Amino acid sequence: MNTEKQNRREFLQLGAAGLTALTFMKNINAETQTNMQIEEITISELQTKMNSGELSARKLAEMYLQRIKEIDGKLNSVIETNPDALKIADEMDKERGKGKVRGMMHGIPVLLKDNIDTADKMKTTAGSLALVDSPTPKQDAFVVQQLRNAGAVILGKTNLSEWANFRSNDSSSGWSGRGGQTHNPYILDRNPCGSSSGSSAAVAANLTTVAIGTETDGSIVCPASISGIVGLKPTLGLISRSGIIPIAHSQDTAGPMTRTVSDAAILLSVLTAVDKNDSATAQNAAKAEKDYAKFLQKDGLKGAKIGVARDYWDRNAEVDKVMNTTLDVLKQNGAALVDVKFPTLRQFGDAEFEVLLYEFKADLNKYLAQRGGKYKTLADLIEFNKQNAAKEMPYFGQGIFLKAEEKSGLNDRAYRLALLQSKVLTQDKGIDAVMDKDKLDAIAAPSNAPTWMIDLVNGDCGSGYVSSSSLAAVAGYPNITVPAGFAKELPIGISFFGRAFSEPTLIKIAYAFEQATKARKIPKFLPTYV
Repeated sequence: MNTEKQNRREFLQLGAAGLTALTFMKNINAETQTNMQIEEITISELQTKMNSGELSARKLAEMYLQRIKEIDGKLNSVIETNPDALKIADEMDKERGKGKVRGMMHGIPVLLKDNIDTADKMKTTAGSLALVDSPTPKQDAFVVQQLRNAGAVILGKTNLSEWANFRSNDSSSGWSGRGGQTHNPYILDRNPCGSSSGSSAAVAANLTTVAIGTETDGSIVCPASISGIVGLKPTLGLISRSGIIPIAHSQDTAGPMTRTVSDAAILLSVLTAVDKNDSATAQNAAKAEKDYAKFLQKDGLKGAKIGVARDYWDRNAEVDKVMNTTLDVLKQNGAALVDVKFPTLRQFGDAEFEVLLYEFKADLNKYLAQRGGKYKTLADLIEFNKQNAAKEMPYFGQGIFLKAEEKSGLNDRAYRLALLQSKVLTQDKGIDAVMDKDKLDAIAAPSNAPTWMIDLVNGDCGSGYVSSSSLAAVAGYPNITVPAGFAKELPIGISFFGRAFSEPTLIKIAYAFEQATKARKIPKFLPTYV
């Protein structure tokens, strides 16, 4: 019997799902043992390969784990790999072999920032040695539950700026006591920005398909843009905060870090849900989308009215050059541009910092009490750092810790006034006012300037640095950064931000821009698989 007749008979006997399973089982044993090219591969492409049997989840996980072993010694982006990764991958392969595919994330490797709880054999430490011996979290963070339910393979944890870069003003972004210094994947002696530095560097270096980062102010947008990838900082509450080591509940969020806008949209769809343990997510029942991938439209710029945040121009000539080119692309693809200014831009910084100090102490104490272990309060951590200064404070101190410890409760009038001021200046009198005035769909701004040298003596010292993340971060509004170009071999990103729950519009605009430019380039130092 010829192959065509055999396939027809099998289809009639088994149906489509059964035939998919049969095809998978026939082909999986013939899978090549040599490394296929996984650089820049997307979630959709991987699903095609796994559905056809050309690739298995186990083989994919093995390839990434081998790549981490070969490459990450230079980057120091992965703080720990998951000893159960291959077991999870095997389980996903068995399900696929039986015709069950949970969705687009089925069998897809994901790295998690090491401030996201996992109730498994890995540690959750925020990069601090103080939590290395703490009890395993009682349950996965809600975002991890969502990933596991979707069939993702948790590949490991990524390094970060210790305590999400909220220990000292003199820190070196990407450094932690537990993990050491993460390096920029484009020029290794350059800073990767923080605090989701490990997640961004790993994605840029193709050590995983996608990763999860967290942001309070810039910690998704900055490392993503500096590492030449896509970073999506969602509306506050669109993704649950439960089970994530906190800085401040009024700004904290997790978010996708990916190489493409399409992968970010797919990942966001999985992460977004109502979590009974996080009241901020209750609004998702009415406002969240089930599938953000439907907004991936190549003509997404056509008819869009975008504000150009001129407050961020004339600070760095290299950045201006890249940004002016991006503006031409936006116009050529059908967008109308309007120059805008934010009168309140430099008025909310002090209020924001005050809020973060108060909330950090309150939120961290609550987390530590639930986690259990020897160190139950911020005061305990301060003492630990003093007792272990040679390992925890060889380069910078804990000035922010000390300031936060001085604060009292969240009923303080000073806290409540600072919170009100920061929100009004960034929401009502900030993004909302500017967008309402000109009826804008989104606002565009440079995400970053070329990153600075790693400096463990002086800490972060990005002279003339450009960053546009604070407005959206303090407001709790969405922001997506996309690769826009390069300055002296270092990536420059463009940010699109807007009103609360405007992720569909931002994804549409960002995707259209990405497809028109294809600006991302693979870091040159990386070996390739052929």
